[in-house]
Amino acid sequence: MAAGYRLVSYSEDGTAKAGVLVNERVVPAVSLLPGLDVDRASVLGLLRAWDAVHPRLHAAAHNVKASDGLALADIKLLAPILYPGALYCAGANYWDHLEEMAEAAKAVTGKLPSMSKAKEPYFFLKTTAGSIIGTHTPARLPPFSQKVDWEAEVGVVIARPTRNISEERALDAIAGYLIVNDLSARDLMKREGSSFGMDWVGQKCFEDAAPMGPWLTPAAYIADPNNMDIKLWINGVLKQSSNTGRMVHSIAEQIAYLSRHITLWPGDVIATGTPAGVGMPRGEFLKAGDEVRIAVAGCGELINTIVTIVAG
Repeated sequence: MAAGYRLVSYSEDGTAKAGVLVNERVVPAVSLLPGLDVDRASVLGLLRAWDAVHPRLHAAAHNVKASDGLALADIKLLAPILYPGALYCAGANYWDHLEEMAEAAKAVTGKLPSMSKAKEPYFFLKTTAGSIIGTHTPARLPPFSQKVDWEAEVGVVIARPTRNISEERALDAIAGYLIVNDLSARDLMKREGSSFGMDWVGQKCFEDAAPMGPWLTPAAYIADPNNMDIKLWINGVLKQSSNTGRMVHSIAEQIAYLSRHITLWPGDVIATGTPAGVGMPRGEFLKAGDEVRIAVAGCGELINTIVTIVAG
């Protein structure tokens, strides 16, 4: 692991706790922040005081010993943030993904859609507590869909209340980065009989639809957010392989756009879009027993096994 620390949420005796990961050891955050008058029990609490918390944890990480805390291998990781106030998701935001979707549309309509850059990014919202799960937690297929697809994404975590920020300053609003898998029910993209184009709730919001993790990497440890490799494997077969440099609208553009519409709050997550390699253009969809593994440079790996469709 690169220098510095990572923030995790983990389960101990059935209670969720905030942990600081250093060299494969997880130390309770509360023990590294003595005397600091903030909520030290949760990652969300730490993010709400990020400007005070990060320098303290950065300094404390240098003093963590090999015998401190718990071994990473011995704990149950939860989703890093329990739970974001909002999960914003950018749609169609990689040029390579636009190209593959355009080819799929052409096969149906005979026409190639426009590939020009829109003036502003395009977003939808996804449920948080109802959908977010952590790494190594089984992801349940919804009983109402037969075409659940994968979407590897870089998640941006907001550090402080942010409103009307410029693109030039937008990266300063970021606390850190994590991995998001925007699972999507492709057979529910449109609702029959509706005059509306897309059914965002139907296709995007269901139990376990947003695996997230494995931890939060502070922004200070990511050299260039516009040059992060992102990869996804299904059962060991590489499906997605791209780089954040191929985004249509950059991370800074996305933050600036959202902040013009609404205040972004500490812990809010922006899933910044998925690259080429999703299943829908090839007619491939997730099934019980599949292992989905996503790796993002500097952010570790998010691994989830897909389990049998459950009723309820």
